[in-house]
Amino acid sequence: MEVLVTLAHFDVPMGLVTGYGSWRSREMITFFTRYAKTCFEEFGDLVKYWITFNEINIILHSPFSGAGLAFQPGENQKQVTYQAAHHVLVASALTVKMIHEMLPAAQVGCMIAGGSFYPYTSKPEDVWQSMLDDHDNTFFIDVQARGYYPSYMKSLLASKGVDAIEMANGDEEILKNTVDFVSFSYYASRTSAHNLDELTANEGNVVKSAKNPYLPTSKWGWVIDPLGLRITMNQLYDRYQKPLFLVENGLGAEDTVAADGSINDDYRIDYFREHIKAMADGMADGVPLMGYIAWGVIDLVAASTGQMTKRYGMVYVDKNNDGSGSLKRSKKKSFDWYKQVIASNGTVLS
Repeated sequence: MEVLVTLAHFDVPMGLVTGYGSWRSREMITFFTRYAKTCFEEFGDLVKYWITFNEINIILHSPFSGAGLAFQPGENQKQVTYQAAHHVLVASALTVKMIHEMLPAAQVGCMIAGGSFYPYTSKPEDVWQSMLDDHDNTFFIDVQARGYYPSYMKSLLASKGVDAIEMANGDEEILKNTVDFVSFSYYASRTSAHNLDELTANEGNVVKSAKNPYLPTSKWGWVIDPLGLRITMNQLYDRYQKPLFLVENGLGAEDTVAADGSINDDYRIDYFREHIKAMADGMADGVPLMGYIAWGVIDLVAASTGQMTKRYGMVYVDKNNDGSGSLKRSKKKSFDWYKQVIASNGTVLS
């Protein structure tokens, strides 16, 4: 078992948001790399695996939580967002360069919120829309894993009403500092449709998509699709030919404490079991997977909804949405089950 450190996880300091406009300012690149250097100096002898930015593509779907972006009335929000994304990518590449120089034995990766985009139907327009949605999701890894913007970037930006990204001298050379591995979260797949506004949307996913009639959903509308994990693994490895790391996977659910104090979250066990099986299938397909991290070990506020009652943990925390509660921690049924799973390296799933 190894330590994995993510340098930025939806936590831009508020002073940088109000004082500099967060990642809309190029000065953030200097701030971030200085912070990263400090982390490498302080913890480099303890940590072998690093990630620069958590779920970097969330900047497109939740700009404030993803990158601390607050917009002014009347401004082109897409223009600001994609320009900010470029600054993040430059900062990531400089950080990769730095870690390779300072800690040559360490490995550094990028991360996206993963999940395949299925076409809603076999209609060519839906298939094309699924490709467009995938492009918007993966261009971040294209840059970080290949070292340059993909050929489709110009048309992608134009389709969003975005002018060309402003690049400083030397940016293209900086971006050539590529990651060692590609990490991703996987909670659910998505479904694309060219006429999405006319269809029933899938309510729960952070990324808006059509409702997939073939898949069950959680209480919060997130589809449950273990096979989608295998598909995602194959797609990412086919595209980048770099080792993968599944760094978030889990189920948000409303847990009930029984009269005897037990928390029988069999639904969470089922979710993990089927996704671990799918992960093993992906590895059997030839996909090199460095590791797996369940999200999360302990209940915490859900980033997507701000709720405490949307629980992901294997440890229950007595805390409610309104802040009340004793904070007492209790093991759920999934705790001992997962303890057995990791002790057996995934061979015992019963």
